[in-house]
Order: sequence, then structure tokens, then C-alpha cells
Amino acid sequence: MPWCGWVIKMRIRDCFGAGNPVYSFEFFPPKTDEGVNNLFRAISELAPLQPAFVSVTYGAGGSTRDLTVDLTRRIKAEIGLEAMSHLTCVGHSSAELADVLDQLVDAGVENVLALRGDPPKGETQFVRPTDGFGYAYELASFVRSRWDFCLAGACYPENHVECPDTELGIERLKLKVDAGVDFLVTQLFFDNSAYFRFVERARAAGISIPIVPGIMPITNVGQIERFTSMCGASIPEALRSILEPIRDDESAVGKAGVDWATEQCRELLAGGAPGVHFYTLNRSTATRSVFLNLSPRG
Repeated sequence: MPWCGWVIKMRIRDCFGAGNPVYSFEFFPPKTDEGVNNLFRAISELAPLQPAFVSVTYGAGGSTRDLTVDLTRRIKAEIGLEAMSHLTCVGHSSAELADVLDQLVDAGVENVLALRGDPPKGETQFVRPTDGFGYAYELASFVRSRWDFCLAGACYPENHVECPDTELGIERLKLKVDAGVDFLVTQLFFDNSAYFRFVERARAAGISIPIVPGIMPITNVGQIERFTSMCGASIPEALRSILEPIRDDESAVGKAGVDWATEQCRELLAGGAPGVHFYTLNRSTATRSVFLNLSPRG
């Protein structure tokens, strides 16, 4: 069993079932050199926490394709953390996707998160690329046909914004799992009951792989309102009542966000969640605070 922490070659799926929560952090490729420097500063500050892995997102329409591959490689080589690259169907033919996957192999990357992806900026509907794929399960099947990655997939406790039908969403998720996905990471959410209901439905449908909750500590009220409006996640009334009186107080919002995320994580782990995937927004402070609250010393 590989040690799921400081760098060695490993498949993330092997971290699950070892008796300890699997913690991970997500980052996105910055658009400027200064942003890249800030990103690596944040990763370096989080690295001593020894997450099982970190993931690097993929820009709409493949806009950060080369940077995603390069950042994933650098995180493994320079910081010593296992890194998972996101990959989307948006704007790519199967040949172009094959080229990206070959680049990841050459970079020593062993873990990929297969996604359909969001429409490019300015577009409201996803368009299947010529000679490409329209669903994540098709991409997962394509990856499995030629490459030996550990493969992750996304899931949506409060339904995908384009699929409000809960039963249909589970059916499509089952297709993704049957295509060869090894574990799932959820969209962000703030109501744990949504996660637990979702897991129950998934298990009833025969989905047995790990389902890792995705958690984003709130640091800005307006920002999280925009995020939830785009992704379909809800903000519970109890959380709104905490945030509204302090929405213009950055320090107070940050503390409330850490407190809420900490209690979320404690309840999720106590309820059987296999770990926590933190959406960091390329910052370290809030994620680090939540993580330390969860540690035996927290």
C-alpha cells in the first residue's frame, strides 16, 4: 500500500480504505506569472499538512490545457505532492484529448479527473465537439480504452444545473462509474443532508466507489452567492442568517466560513465520508485553518 502523502508514485484510489480520511486540495491555473507564483506559495504553505493529493483544474474550452499539464508536473516534481490533472471534453476532438493524455503520461502524472466541462465563457450551452465527446462517461471510457490512469469523476449532491431530475442524474452517474471511474468528488455544498441523501441514492443504484465531499470554506459572501447560483448548490438559511449581518466584514466572514466548514467536515467524517476535498481558490489560510481544526491537535 503506497503512503498517501509525500511524493511517491501512486494511484489515488489506493488511499481509500486504509482507515484514515483522505484529504485533498484543489487549485486552478492562474492567468499571470504573479498568479503562478502566488499559487506555488499557497501550495507550499499547505504541503506540510501532507494531503493525499492535490488537483489542478482545466480551463473552459481547454484554455489552460498546457498550463494544467505543466502545473501538475511541477507540483509533483518541485513540491513533492501527488497531483491529479482535470481533463474536460470542451472544445477537443478525441485526437486532441489523446495528445493531452500522452503529455500527462510523459509528465509522470498517474491520476486524472474526467469531466464534461462547462461551456466556454460567453456561451450558455455545451456543444459536443466534432469528433469529440458530449458526456463525462464517454471521456472516462475513452481514457480507459488506452491509458492506465487512476480515474476520478465528479458528482452533484444537489443535481447538476442541466439535469434537475434526481433519478436521471443517478443513472448518468452510474454510466460514468461503469465506464471505469475509481472514485468520485462532489460539487461544493453547505448542507450535509444533501450529501448523505445523495450517497444513499448512489449506493441503492449499485455505486460502491468512494464519494468524497467537496468543501469550500467561505471567505466572501458575494463570491459564494455567485458560485452557488452557477453550480446549483444551496445556501442553508442557518448559514445565511450568520453571513448576512457580517457580509461586509471580511475578517468576520472568514471566521464564520472556517467555523461552518469545520463543523461540516466533522459531521461528514463522523457519518462515513471517506475524506474531504477542499476547494481552495488558490489560497491557503482558510483551508489550513479548517484542516488544523480537524487534526488531533485541532
